[in-house]
Amino acid sequence: MALAIELKQSLTDIDESAWNQLGEADYPFTRHEFLLALELNHCLIEFGWQPVYFLIHENNEIVAAIACYIKTNSYGELVFDHTWAQAYERSGRNYYPKLVSAIPYTPATGPRFLIHREITDQQQQKNLTDQLIKVIQQFCISHQLSGWHCLFERESTYKELANEQLLLRYDCQYHWTNQGYHSFDDFLSYLSSRKRKNIKKERASVSAENLTIKQLYGDQLTASQWSRVHQLYAGIFHRKHGTATLTESFFQSIGQKLKKRVMVVTVIKNEEIIAASLFFISDTTLFGRLWGCDEYYNHLHFECCYYQGIDYCIKNGLQTFDPGAQGEHKISRGFLPTKTCSAHWFPDDNFQQMIKQYLTQEEPYINDFCLEQSQKSPYRKI
Repeated sequence: MALAIELKQSLTDIDESAWNQLGEADYPFTRHEFLLALELNHCLIEFGWQPVYFLIHENNEIVAAIACYIKTNSYGELVFDHTWAQAYERSGRNYYPKLVSAIPYTPATGPRFLIHREITDQQQQKNLTDQLIKVIQQFCISHQLSGWHCLFERESTYKELANEQLLLRYDCQYHWTNQGYHSFDDFLSYLSSRKRKNIKKERASVSAENLTIKQLYGDQLTASQWSRVHQLYAGIFHRKHGTATLTESFFQSIGQKLKKRVMVVTVIKNEEIIAASLFFISDTTLFGRLWGCDEYYNHLHFECCYYQGIDYCIKNGLQTFDPGAQGEHKISRGFLPTKTCSAHWFPDDNFQQMIKQYLTQEEPYINDFCLEQSQKSPYRKI
């Protein structure tokens, strides 16, 4: 193949339809609409994310791409490398800037290497992915970046590459899997009696309140409703003296552009939204992302962020529910430990070997942790 490499600093310079022919059409976080909304609505550079898009062209058509960001911090990545940064800087070098292939603020496993969907030959896909990695490594060296980090790609992608330069790191999240349940009660029937009774009790306590809970797709919310949802989300950060990185205009944009790939669970009291949880939807997976409220009710967070999501998956035949990072309390509600994977590369050979040793020592602890958490499963032994 006669391939040409191109770098762009904004998706405004990349045709939307051409970009959306890459990767998995249903995965919402790599769609042009989502990534461009982050760019145009002040969610990136202001918080240390400078976009760089690597493209491979064949005959003037984009056949592969990856979204990257030059980072001046580690905020919003959810793969924590602060100890690496400290070690790097103790040696008298700068850890920042670095290059990251990730979805900003979104620890949701999915494709990072985007290959044109008409390319179905696995060897050709692998060759294009290898080419992207080589270009990225050259970019890091020429721009004096400390390293490259590819976050929340599927482990199988890395394994297929068999690239010994990529150092794999693992972590643990908690995901729910649909075992062909016919209803929420059917799901509950697979849990131990104590866990089943606890969930019923939590849901009943919410039902007893004078609240109306609605599931609305992105294009079903009005502009004022989206404004209110953002206000609730931002309020969580303000109360914790943090900063809401996603802006109201970003919320408005994804609602208009992604439509039924976005879903909001709204809680209404006296005709006002008092709480809301934000989800994204692929053909197989529900991704829980954000939560906000300004009135507290017992178990309302569990209802909006977990039980409503499980109910949606069952009714719509989705296979998996990824509710976000961390949270051992999710286990008793049906979410089981699931390993996630990232890959790392450093042009400095000494540091590369040091991190390789670090990860070799860390991996058994992650494996043991996942095993320990799986033993807390709420499901009945059948």
